[in-house]
Amino acid sequence: MSRRTAGSRRRPAHPESIVETGWVADHLGDTDVRIVEVDVDTAAYDSGHVPGAVGWNWTTQLNDQLTRDILSREQMQRLLGESGISRNTTIVLYGDNSNWFAAYAFWQMRIYGHRKLAIMNGGREKWIAEGRPLSPDAPLIDRRVYRASAADTSIRATRDYLIDLATTQNNIALVDVRSREEFDGALLAPPDLPQEGSQRGGHIPNAANITWSSAINEADGAFKSVEELRAIYEREGISADREIVTYCRIGERSAHTWFVLTEILGYPKVRNYCRPSAKVGHIWADSQHCGYLKLSHLKCNTLRSHEVAAPLRHSQPRASTMQRPLSHATIVGATDCNRCAPHHSGYPDEPT
Repeated sequence: MSRRTAGSRRRPAHPESIVETGWVADHLGDTDVRIVEVDVDTAAYDSGHVPGAVGWNWTTQLNDQLTRDILSREQMQRLLGESGISRNTTIVLYGDNSNWFAAYAFWQMRIYGHRKLAIMNGGREKWIAEGRPLSPDAPLIDRRVYRASAADTSIRATRDYLIDLATTQNNIALVDVRSREEFDGALLAPPDLPQEGSQRGGHIPNAANITWSSAINEADGAFKSVEELRAIYEREGISADREIVTYCRIGERSAHTWFVLTEILGYPKVRNYCRPSAKVGHIWADSQHCGYLKLSHLKCNTLRSHEVAAPLRHSQPRASTMQRPLSHATIVGATDCNRCAPHHSGYPDEPT
């Protein structure tokens, strides 16, 4: 099936990428369909899941455990093969949090070229709310040999890509999908989660704050209509003629918005920002202090120097922020730079 872009005003651009709960119920026994529940861990899956579904743990199975990066091609091949999936298998993904982690898995599998992919609209919550059956039993799997394509990096934004974006004039739009409290710097994580992770609160300059939840119906977690979605993004200047980068804290909520923009609205150039140990607050310095883009928590010998002047919009400085402004615009890392090191106290090193 060919991939169309910028679909009709009422119909999703890629209707094959969304299936309803009723469709899933009707195809539970199909040998060429694999249902996969993807959550931050497998606690919910273990308590009961769509019958026949495989369970994937986002924390341990969809992230490299050493680099905290996305899976390598070999790791993806192993995961899919061990899940009984071939190149011809239709994979239907669903999960909790209205499909945060299912969307992340969809995005990552798209990177490695699997085309027969769909998300179950509304996810785990909608399936349960409709009174559909749950099973505590993991299915018996016949392993397969899976051959993934080379990575398609055109749908991923990296740290260096964003650094370049912050220092040039272009037609790229940034969409911060986090809560307003995170966007303003009052919180470092979603309101209902522990406030850990990012070293700096706030957001990337000029980003539009369109929360991931703007795209779903509160009642059942299903996606809003195409007309509603297009209006939500276009009134913030997020249109199909621009290249778009979505971001959050660790890449799962922004993958949800990436899915909406690419698969439902058909925008042709959308990237999801996800990097090793991704925490957007680590990258941008507090504008009330240095006013420059920097990468203070990483070692200099892993980075290039950058000529930058990109202040972060930030509500209140945190205790760990710099106490003195930097005296130069060429910003490198922390521990190996004699000019930067005096200003970087309080920033832990982190794996690159």
